[in-house]
Amino acid sequence: MKTYELRPDARRTVAEPTSLPDEVASELITAIRDGTYGVGDRLPSERELCEKFSVSRAVIREALSQLKSEGLTASRAGSGVFVTEPNYQDAFRLQPVDLDEKQSLAMVMELLSAFESAATRLASLRRTESDLKNIRRALVGMEYEIANDHLGDEQDFAFHQAIVNATHNPHYQALSKHLEHSVRRLIRRARSNTKANSTDLVEAVQEEHKAIFAAVKAGDPDAAAQAAEQHLVNAAKRLKLYLKS
Repeated sequence: MKTYELRPDARRTVAEPTSLPDEVASELITAIRDGTYGVGDRLPSERELCEKFSVSRAVIREALSQLKSEGLTASRAGSGVFVTEPNYQDAFRLQPVDLDEKQSLAMVMELLSAFESAATRLASLRRTESDLKNIRRALVGMEYEIANDHLGDEQDFAFHQAIVNATHNPHYQALSKHLEHSVRRLIRRARSNTKANSTDLVEAVQEEHKAIFAAVKAGDPDAAAQAAEQHLVNAAKRLKLYLKS
């Protein structure tokens, strides 16, 4: 196996990272794509990666999860994580999205809107009492964060993921996690850049979340889909404001 050594000037082929797991995943993906690790090579252990990047094991595990979702690695019980042969027929990934590429961003928002609307419709039909409890917990969590002058990013993700989980469709759940890495974090990054000047917008987002929850709780698929779609339409408009700011 090749020696693990990343070049500081290595050209990245993924979107600009926004968190520690993203940063670690980006470095590892670069190492795989520039040949530092070839097909069949084993990546360093979690402990070794923790030491290499000076991060926690939780960060490493999330980064490795991203590599797996990209179709770049696979785990072997008792042996570790190995680089796999890319399967372009089965793999799905979005191209990196840049906040400055307005057309690309618009098309991704279009995809996200269709996905959220369909998932929320299904959730309203299939949700259980446990699902509703999880959705409401995230909603209340966001209320608390907003009241304390925070964005509530983690609770925001938990809210949308809880709705997707309520579809009880593993394919929706997997795609949702992929979109989280590719799109939703980008939107929240733009939002956080103008947090101090957009309190009213944060509150508007919360009202839209409440409308989504009410429709899912009522078991009204049409209202649920409409509320989710309106939320993304408004999100696209707000995103333009964030970018202008």
